[in-house]
Amino acid sequence: MLLPGAKEREKCLLWICKLCLPVRVGMFLVVMVSVGVLMIIMAGFSRVGDVSEISEVSGVSRLLQDRCSFAVSVPPDSSPNIRRDKGSMEELSPAKSNSDVSKNITQSHLPVIYESPSLRHPCEGFSFPPPPADKKRTGPRPCPVCYIPVEQAVALMPIAPSVPPILRNLTYASEEGSNPIESNSGSPFGGHPTLEQRNESFNIKESMTVHCGFVNGNRPGNGTGFDINVADLLEMEQCHGVVVASAIFGNYDILQQPRNISEIAKRNVCFYMFVDEETEAYIKNSSTLDSSNRVGIWRVVVVRNLPYVDARRTGKVPKLLLHRIFPNARFSLWIDGKLELVVDPYQILERFLWRKNATFAISRHYKRFDVFDEAEANKAAGKYDNTSIDYQIEFYKNEGLTHYSSAKLPITSDVPEGCVIIREHTPISNLFTCLWFNEVDRFTSRDQISFSTARDKIMSKVNWTVAMFMDCERRNFVVQGYHRDVLEQRAVKSNTSSGPVGHPPPPSLPKDSPLPDVLPDGAGGTTVKKAPPKQGRERRTSSRRLHPTLANGTENHSI
Repeated sequence: MLLPGAKEREKCLLWICKLCLPVRVGMFLVVMVSVGVLMIIMAGFSRVGDVSEISEVSGVSRLLQDRCSFAVSVPPDSSPNIRRDKGSMEELSPAKSNSDVSKNITQSHLPVIYESPSLRHPCEGFSFPPPPADKKRTGPRPCPVCYIPVEQAVALMPIAPSVPPILRNLTYASEEGSNPIESNSGSPFGGHPTLEQRNESFNIKESMTVHCGFVNGNRPGNGTGFDINVADLLEMEQCHGVVVASAIFGNYDILQQPRNISEIAKRNVCFYMFVDEETEAYIKNSSTLDSSNRVGIWRVVVVRNLPYVDARRTGKVPKLLLHRIFPNARFSLWIDGKLELVVDPYQILERFLWRKNATFAISRHYKRFDVFDEAEANKAAGKYDNTSIDYQIEFYKNEGLTHYSSAKLPITSDVPEGCVIIREHTPISNLFTCLWFNEVDRFTSRDQISFSTARDKIMSKVNWTVAMFMDCERRNFVVQGYHRDVLEQRAVKSNTSSGPVGHPPPPSLPKDSPLPDVLPDGAGGTTVKKAPPKQGRERRTSSRRLHPTLANGTENHSI
C-alpha cells in the first residue's frame, strides 16, 4: 500500500507522461519525415550526376567523331602534356578510354580535352606582364600573345560555317547594274554605284545584291580589271580551307618569306602573293621563281590590266575582296606586302577568331582612336590630297559621324591598323568588306577613314561586330618593314651587283617636300637620293614613322 505522498507523486508522474507522449511521437515523426526527405534529395542528386556524366562522355564521343571528319591529319602523339604558371594553364593529352573511337581516328588529329568541369581553355589564365622598365623603349612594340600548339589549333577549327545574322544569300552586281554617268561615284571597276544604291546596300536583308568590284566580265579576274591568268584562277578555286594572301604593286616592297610555319600549314594552307608586271620583273632578277611560279612558300600570281593608276588603291582589291577571287575559301589572313609573317596561320586564326567566336578581326591603331584625328594625321603626313580627305570627312559628318568616346563602348576604336585582316568568309563579313571597298572606291584610298562608317552602318542593322585587338598583339605575329628601308636595301644590292637592274631611278622631289610613304608608279630604282635634314616638328614626325623594326622571339608565348 502506497503512502499518501507516494500516491501524489505517482499521479504527477502519470500526468506528466500523458502530456509528454504526444510530443515524443510528434518529434519522432518529424525526424523520420526529415530523414526521408533528405534521402530523396540525395538520390536525386546522384541521378543528376550520373546523367550529366553520361552526357559529358557522350558529348566528348560525338566531338571526337566530328573531329574525325576533318581532312587534315596530325600525328596523334604530337600534343604533349604542358603545365604553365603553377597550373593556371593546363593541357592534357587526348583521352584514350573510348576504344571504338580511337580505332577510327588512328591517322587523324584529336581535339584537346581539358581535365576540368568547365573544359577551360589553356590560355584562360593568361595575363599580360608589366611593361618593360626601360624608359628608352618608347613607341609601339610587340606584346606577349598566348597561342596554343598548331595541332590543337587545327583541332579547334570550326567544322560548320558560322551562321550569319539575317543575311543568307549575297550576290554581286554585274555590268548591267552599273551607272557610269554619276560623278564622284567610284570607278568603272567598282561599277559607279549611285548614292541611292550605296544607301540601300546598308539595308540588310536575307538576300542582297551589292556592288563589290569586278562588275565587268563573266568571273572575277577574267576581263574585269585586276585580270589573272585562267590557270591561276582555277588553282585559286581549289583553296577550300585557309588562305594567306599579300600583294606588292609598284615594286615598293621586298617579298618576305613567312617563318615558323608548321608542316600541316605548308601542306594545307594556300599562300598567295599578288604582284604586277613590274614587281614580277624584279622578283625574277632577285629571286628564284620556279616553273610553278613559286618563291619559297608563296605562289606568285601576276595581275594585269590594273583597275587603278594608284598602286595603293589597287592593293585594296585583294585586301578587301579576297572572297571574290577565292570563292571556296573558308578563312583568310591578309598581310600587307611590307610585313613578314612569323606565326603559324592556324594559331593566329584560333587566337583571334575561333577563341572569340568572331568572324572578322582587325587590330586597332596603337595611338589614334578617332576618325577625325586620323584624317588630320593623314593630311599632316601628306598621305593623300587634303581636299579629298576634307570632302570625305564632311560627307560622313553629314551622315552622323561623331568623335569617338566611351559612349561607343564596347567598340574600342574607330581607327584600325589595317595592314592585317583576319576573317571568316561568311555572307555578313563578305558584305562588310564589299561595302568598305565601295567607300575606298568612292572616296580616298585611306581605308582607316572609311572603316568605322561601313562597320557602324551594318552594326546598326544586325547583331554583328568586328573584333578589334591591340596593335601590340598584331606586332607579335608580323614583323613590320617600311618602304624607304626597302629602297635603301635595294640600293645596297644594286651597288654590289655586277649586272644592272632594269628599273629607272625614282623621280626627284621638290626641295621642301618630305619623302612620301609610297612612291609613284615606276619608282624603285638603283639609286636613292638622301633627303635634306629636317628641322623641328618635321624631323620628329619622320623619326616616329621610321622607328626600328621589331623582331619576334620571346614575345610569343605558346603553351
